[in-house]
Amino acid sequence: MVGRGILPVYALLTAGILAGCAGSVSPPVTSGPATRELPRDASHPVMYVALGDSTVHGAGATSPANNYVSRLGQRLRSVYSAARLVNLGVNGASAADVLSSQLPRLVALRPDLVTLSVGPNDITRERTAQQYERDIEAILRTLSDRTWAVVVVNLIPDLTVTPRFKGHTKEAALGQMVLRFNEVLVRQAGAHSVEVVDLYEPSRREVPRHPELISADGYHPSDYGYSRWAALMWQGIEARIPRATLPRGPAS
Repeated sequence: MVGRGILPVYALLTAGILAGCAGSVSPPVTSGPATRELPRDASHPVMYVALGDSTVHGAGATSPANNYVSRLGQRLRSVYSAARLVNLGVNGASAADVLSSQLPRLVALRPDLVTLSVGPNDITRERTAQQYERDIEAILRTLSDRTWAVVVVNLIPDLTVTPRFKGHTKEAALGQMVLRFNEVLVRQAGAHSVEVVDLYEPSRREVPRHPELISADGYHPSDYGYSRWAALMWQGIEARIPRATLPRGPAS
């Protein structure tokens, strides 16, 4: 697990924003009496549903099998051999789109596991953090109230390290919005006992050193980038798998 406790992380994020700097973001892994787990029975046909935008759909990957959602589905089947996957991600989706179009379809699927990755389109369309928080709160509240699913949400990577935005006239403002939106995700994750995976700090550290993590479009992950994304997301999923259910040795 990455760490525990919402308040220290919330304070860190807030301090970074007030200081006007793109500081480190170290999200919590939430815990407590309301924390959900995936089934103990490894034969359970776990239903995994992915919500979100083009990164969920797999823009930048050479094939659907190479996006991070498909990679997670494969890894999930190393624990739950009958696991199923439905990818509802749509190119260009905002949090409002997830709420209005993807969430109703998800509820009908009765998922055991949900991943959520959304926010960059909200930022580039200049939606406010307040509008984003309203939608994220509604999404997570619906998942809490109308499903029994374990929910894993990732922080938004640092968009300013990608070729599309590095050196852009609005680079600094964009970086601040990423921090503010990630603050929303941390706060709402704490309110709804949602697992949080940090993609922000790894992106800041790794993309400048490994530009091959980004695809030819200068923005979306490459196959290599999605492999890394999946590895980080798996840590959040694995944290909600009962220890006795995990196979001996590393998952393949």
